[in-house]
Amino acid sequence: MFHSWSIQGALNPTVLVGAQGSKFWDETGREWIDFTSMLVNMNLGHQHPKMIQAIKDQADVLCMIAPPFANDQRSEAARLIVEKANRDGAGGHFEKVFFTNAGAEAVENAVRLAKGVTGRMKVLSAYRSYHGGTALTVGLTGEPRRLENEPSVPGLVKFWGPYPYRSAFHSTSPEQETERALGHLRDTILMEGADKVAAIVLESVVGTNGILVPPPGYLEGVRALCDEFGIIWIADEVMSGFGRAGQWFAWQHWDAQPDLICFAKGVNSGYIPLGGVVISSAIAHAYDDRMFPGGLTYSGHPLACATAVASIAIFENEGVLEHARHLGDDIIGPALRDIAERHPSVGEVRGLGVFWAVELVTDAATREPALPATVAAVVGECKTNGMWPLSAGNRIHVVPPCNSPDDLVRDGLAILDAALTVADNAMS
Repeated sequence: MFHSWSIQGALNPTVLVGAQGSKFWDETGREWIDFTSMLVNMNLGHQHPKMIQAIKDQADVLCMIAPPFANDQRSEAARLIVEKANRDGAGGHFEKVFFTNAGAEAVENAVRLAKGVTGRMKVLSAYRSYHGGTALTVGLTGEPRRLENEPSVPGLVKFWGPYPYRSAFHSTSPEQETERALGHLRDTILMEGADKVAAIVLESVVGTNGILVPPPGYLEGVRALCDEFGIIWIADEVMSGFGRAGQWFAWQHWDAQPDLICFAKGVNSGYIPLGGVVISSAIAHAYDDRMFPGGLTYSGHPLACATAVASIAIFENEGVLEHARHLGDDIIGPALRDIAERHPSVGEVRGLGVFWAVELVTDAATREPALPATVAAVVGECKTNGMWPLSAGNRIHVVPPCNSPDDLVRDGLAILDAALTVADNAMS
């Protein structure tokens, strides 16, 4: 097997043979608490019986039909997703869903929709972002993984988003960070030609690049700029959506709403690959009398849509959103803040819901990031003691399934707490 984002000769992958809930194990029976949700996608955890049953039931009825046909699971999944996107239920700002197989395809098609509606070609995205590994989406990505894939698609422009802990704007407060970040975005739009910009693609809460929760007023300011210049706001909710941030979509924490929402991962916890774009009424009706120039063989795959329907029912019947907020407010947040107080290697902790980052440093005063070897040592210590963490850059991300039991999350946090002594000892 050829593995993604890897030096092939350096790999020695762990062989997983089973999983249940918020744990998984290898062929020897060695078990770990899953603090990764695999790739921050298994929001309902492993082997949920109702998800498995939904796949079996649909497989008995109809496994596959081509995109031009209608189907009950497609229609019901789209209806439910639109309902959750609209703050007031079924009627409102959002009206339709275009289904894809994954998040990168969702972003690709959202950009295609925006370009078609505006007739413009430029698309803005932030540094410290990840939007996918296809030609367009890796070009939109603002982190260094894009560099070996350049040049990408023409017309892609980067800007700096807010990050109060490591401010590109030398801000001294979250409010000042918002003001200066929005000023910078406005300047970027003007310098690129406001009448040339089709869309701004923005992770509502930045995921892989730091779990950066936007400071107060930032998303509202982005909405205002898009309205002023006729730009489409595309919210990339592939990672932050469907309970991860404690809401159906992370942007619902703020008083602003996008024009297009990209989703995948948590919509059905990856039980069958599925992604899509939630489309506002205005954009959807712009294609009533003209062709949308795109399509996918497996768009709206019945098995995938059946799991999305089942997933949303589980969220509602089992109180998953409420539990995700509880985990963040009552367990993860307080524990990580306590950890930050006691470990000098922790520069900052931040997050919401079941979506948190622990930023490791070598010097608390200068905020110099921890070295890769130090992060690897912390990760190794966690694994040795029965918790599998997710690391990115100089950070440990705390992202267990949204329905993880309280005690299991506490156990995982205790393992992380003990492992951070390794980072403390490595400080200069």
